[in-house]
Amino acid sequence: MIKVFSSIALAGLVAATITGCSDKAPTPSQGEPDFRCQQENVLAPKWTCVPMVEGAYAGVGVAHKSAAGVGHMRRVALANGRSDLAQQIKSLIKDKVEVFTRATGVTDSETVEHVSTAVTKQVAKVDLQGSKGIDTWTSPSGNLYMLVTVPEATVNGEVKKTVKTSFKNEEALWQQFQSKQALDSLEKEFPTD
Repeated sequence: MIKVFSSIALAGLVAATITGCSDKAPTPSQGEPDFRCQQENVLAPKWTCVPMVEGAYAGVGVAHKSAAGVGHMRRVALANGRSDLAQQIKSLIKDKVEVFTRATGVTDSETVEHVSTAVTKQVAKVDLQGSKGIDTWTSPSGNLYMLVTVPEATVNGEVKKTVKTSFKNEEALWQQFQSKQALDSLEKEFPTD
């Protein structure tokens, strides 16, 4: 009887030790999706998946581990982050300029594309110079992730200035642009305060 009792107690102790001393964080049970940010199958800072910073446009740049060193990796990650920012800003400007020009009564899509392209090129040249890396994270494989931002007010101010200049160059559009409604709409689309 003592042998049976000892065996049961030993089995219980082993089972309790195995299940009670796990150093891993609980994970969602099978069938439930895991929406936490992961890079290379490990938990990562949320900004590596969804770059968001209050009052700024944000992007993520990634540099693969390199024998050239951390300095080189930082430069590559910053360049990739700026490229990500440029693509985001380009899309945002195109959408907002199209909405803005429709609000002022312009329906010619060729003109909208011309204005959007001109604004995008001007803003990208000027404002990405003010971008900077504000956070980094190194993945288990040694890849460097960098959060890169540029202030919204800086970009929006440049967009408004460039839109006004572009519309001034198109005489027919500039007449429509001068209306009070158009200026109010532009202020709403590109807040600088």
